[in-house]
Amino acid sequence: MDKPSISIAISRMQTRLAQLANRQPEGDKVQLSESIQPTLLLPWLAAQEMWPQIYWRESNQGEQVAALGACGQHRIDAHAPQKLSEFYERCCRNNHSGLRWYGGVAFDTRQPAWDIFGQAQFILPRLEIRQGEREAQLLLNLNGDPERWLQELTRAAAFLEQVRAIKPLPPLAPGHILSRQDTPSESHWHQLVTQVTEPEFNRDTPKVVLARQSQLQLSHQPHPWTVLHAWQLLNPNSYQYGFQLTPKDSFISCSPERLFQRSQQELTTEALAGTTVRGFTPEEDDALAQALLDDDKNQHENQLVRLQIEKQLQPLCDYVGTEESPSILKLNHIQHLHRTIKAEVKYGVNDLQLLQALHPTPAVGGYPRESAMTFIRQREGFSRGWYAGACGYFNCLGSEFSVALRSARFSGDTITLFAGAGIVAGSDPDAEWQELENKLATIMGILNGL
Repeated sequence: MDKPSISIAISRMQTRLAQLANRQPEGDKVQLSESIQPTLLLPWLAAQEMWPQIYWRESNQGEQVAALGACGQHRIDAHAPQKLSEFYERCCRNNHSGLRWYGGVAFDTRQPAWDIFGQAQFILPRLEIRQGEREAQLLLNLNGDPERWLQELTRAAAFLEQVRAIKPLPPLAPGHILSRQDTPSESHWHQLVTQVTEPEFNRDTPKVVLARQSQLQLSHQPHPWTVLHAWQLLNPNSYQYGFQLTPKDSFISCSPERLFQRSQQELTTEALAGTTVRGFTPEEDDALAQALLDDDKNQHENQLVRLQIEKQLQPLCDYVGTEESPSILKLNHIQHLHRTIKAEVKYGVNDLQLLQALHPTPAVGGYPRESAMTFIRQREGFSRGWYAGACGYFNCLGSEFSVALRSARFSGDTITLFAGAGIVAGSDPDAEWQELENKLATIMGILNGL
């Protein structure tokens, strides 16, 4: 039997809402689901005129999600560790296996928060499409407060009335960059790299990941979902996700790095550090990959990340195992050293504990964590916000978070791009600056209409 379209599934949900008016809700949250035909999710999202809008796709072209509106929304602007803990405990009291809260946590909650996004924010969508290779589901989430049940059903029905049919993505119109401002500047970057590699500092803090933001003014402001779609086509095996919280405020990422994935007690994470460019021929590409594997500086950087992740996981896990030798992860313009780490989480350990233990990883902060983070706060010159933060979802059965690398923030008529590089003994300021350019090459090409 053929699966219905989104519009037919919504009509069925509207009928079910009317029927629920004569029943009491079962639990704090109620979720309705309908099977639907697989559809193009980013064009569907771009056609809507309700916010927030969320897109999520697992790495290696796994499950993808489009979500719209909010059945619940929780933003944290200060005292993030304590308030995240309180929020997580409230969410876990309702052990509904189908509910997912999507959101993100800033790189460093001791830096000033981004407007709209906050230090952390998680959203339980009103309407959600989850789509695998062959199956897709439309999900509607409802608040189950008995005293406000009829009002909730009325709100949900009105929301469904506003859902629009899919239409093509707005075009990525040819344009060009009118202005660009880098923070830190190239000269300041040289000073920072020199400070980190100074022997006395480096002895106690062997790695600091320095980052740069590049604020762009364009002749034509593209739609964030159109940009993410173009990015997705060029790096299909990366995570792809975005949060459009208002028509003018979005954060998108096409990130190669998983923070962690949990399924019951099984945990998967990774050490991703060490970078080189791609070659112009298969032979040159293989030679560059082998040179990366043989390079002491990059091997050392990857090993530092591995050791720190293992150290952070061991108190929370019964078993932690890591690939002894790194492999090569190939992206559109660059390739990385990569190690998979597997663990078995102790019973009673929750996602928030894992998030707080692993984030930020040495791949985005440095090693040891506190001294590296202190240097970044004092010297880098901007607030990273959700860049290099943790974005994903959690629920009672499984959770997944990605490290928000290769990111862009849309704010009004400005697009801000982010890139970072791990600085260790032997790092060269010019080579590390060029690494930032290499990491931004794909998104810069998209924005330049190339």
